[in-house]
Amino acid sequence: MTAKKPIVGGHLSIRSGYAGAAQIAISSGAGAFQYFPKNPRSLSVKDFDRQDAERCRTLCEQHGIRSVAHTPYPSNLAVDLHAAPDQFARTVHSLRNDLEIAEACGSMGIIVHFGTFKTENPLQGYQNIIQCINKVLSGWEGKAKLLIENQAGDHGDMGMTLEELVQIRKLCQSPERIGFCLDTCHAFASGMWVGEADNIFARKAAELDYWSGLTVIHLNDSKYPAHSRKDRHARVGSGYIGERGFRKLLQLDQVRGIPWIFESEKGEDGTYREDMERVRRWVKAWC
Repeated sequence: MTAKKPIVGGHLSIRSGYAGAAQIAISSGAGAFQYFPKNPRSLSVKDFDRQDAERCRTLCEQHGIRSVAHTPYPSNLAVDLHAAPDQFARTVHSLRNDLEIAEACGSMGIIVHFGTFKTENPLQGYQNIIQCINKVLSGWEGKAKLLIENQAGDHGDMGMTLEELVQIRKLCQSPERIGFCLDTCHAFASGMWVGEADNIFARKAAELDYWSGLTVIHLNDSKYPAHSRKDRHARVGSGYIGERGFRKLLQLDQVRGIPWIFESEKGEDGTYREDMERVRRWVKAWC
């Protein structure tokens, strides 16, 4: 089999703008990168520099680089419209703003965590997620998708299974505008996928039609064992998942051609070069 160079990169700062992040990706030899479209601690709507975003889009197109935006941490799809109408409105407006920024930058979409809802009725939490997504995507005609990320279980029981992810997508009004981000650390921590010992995940993902929505992978190792429900990233190959665990996943046909993004700490040189080369060596050795 001919080795296919993986599309791999890391999360980059937009301190020098969206185009600046693209330049960093290019100079480091990355094939992809992730960025926060605005302040990661706030749901405020950003009046962004469209010329900068267009430069980002152009650079990525010229160099064959894929990009994706990660929504701010306070984004919670499960926010209750009736119990917290102001927070619901802020969340919707913020996510729509993120979509507009991602579209302008030529990005694949915006990654948002599944959501947390801690009252006695979990079904209400799922209904809230569907309602929020429908509101965000109402009238949206851009190419950028809303990408739901699986959760580790450290903040509750929601978003830990393939069934939840797939069903939410199916029940929304515009499933074609919704995709998935698979975080390997979160999947390992929740027990959704258990690395080298896993013989269920790939088959179940196929049966549930999860693969058709997979758009990006967060390639994070885990500082804790499987089923720990602890969201603590380690550099790829240096945690409990390890090379053997990643081999189990990354050799699957369904993940080839999917961008792989690091969210762990960078190397001593301040870049993800070492991690990218490590994964590229793995892929070359396996093929």
